[in-house]
Amino acid sequence: MATLTHFFSHSTPLPAIGQGTWYMGENAARRRQEVAALQRGIDLGLTVIDTAEMYAEGGAEQVVGEAIRGRRDEVYLVSKVYPWNAVGYRAQEACEASLKRLGTDYLDLYLLHWRATIPFEETIAAMESLMAQGKIGRWGVSNLDIEDMQSLWKLKGGKACATNQVLYHLGSRGIEYDLLPWCAQNDLPIMAYCPLAQAGRLREALMENPVVNAIAREKGISVAQVLLAWVIRNPGVLAIPKAASIAHVEENAAALEVKLSAQEKARLDEAFPPPREKMPLDIV
Repeated sequence: MATLTHFFSHSTPLPAIGQGTWYMGENAARRRQEVAALQRGIDLGLTVIDTAEMYAEGGAEQVVGEAIRGRRDEVYLVSKVYPWNAVGYRAQEACEASLKRLGTDYLDLYLLHWRATIPFEETIAAMESLMAQGKIGRWGVSNLDIEDMQSLWKLKGGKACATNQVLYHLGSRGIEYDLLPWCAQNDLPIMAYCPLAQAGRLREALMENPVVNAIAREKGISVAQVLLAWVIRNPGVLAIPKAASIAHVEENAAALEVKLSAQEKARLDEAFPPPREKMPLDIV
């Protein structure tokens, strides 16, 4: 199984594939299926669960809370705060509301969802206060490009940032030009959201690509497993695909055992070339 040893300085190695929850909690009719999928994922070792106060305006956190009831110690729990809540008393209130919805008294990791107008210094202070209270174990960021990361790194307490969660998949490789190498150089793990691409034309292009499909056939695995194995091919990257059904969760978990050869990775590079110049950070 692909693991990230001491990812986020966690004492126990964490799996290189976790569980995302974007769009969960939006339809009451799907709640039981979503809870069952998350629970099955935990059973299979996908113990990193990522959510956010933004997802269904807290609805996804409620789904996660139900899924982890009685199993809190088995999971590494991540949530994200709206940027306008990432300061002072608003951070305190937002975190406490997330904890209540999740049915727990602490988060392992709390992320700034994206950067807005609040200075980093104030967000760092808010995160440090939450850590001091034991409400979060560590803090990190999401959707920050290299310039913002470098600015954060220069501030007092900025290097305590535990991760940067960004969009990353075979069809969106812009971070490989500068952000990913910079993070690797600074021992900062990347959490890759939408590792199978968001639903739409780009995802269809990935799923239907002849090279990706040929590799899947040759290895006797699914196209999704090829794409997930590609995202976690290098150390320091954790993928958090959403899977709202047990079948998809089982497929994702099996991707932890997939190893792509150098030749297979070269074929994928030819089909989806790495960036040769700086590209805007993809955000969805």
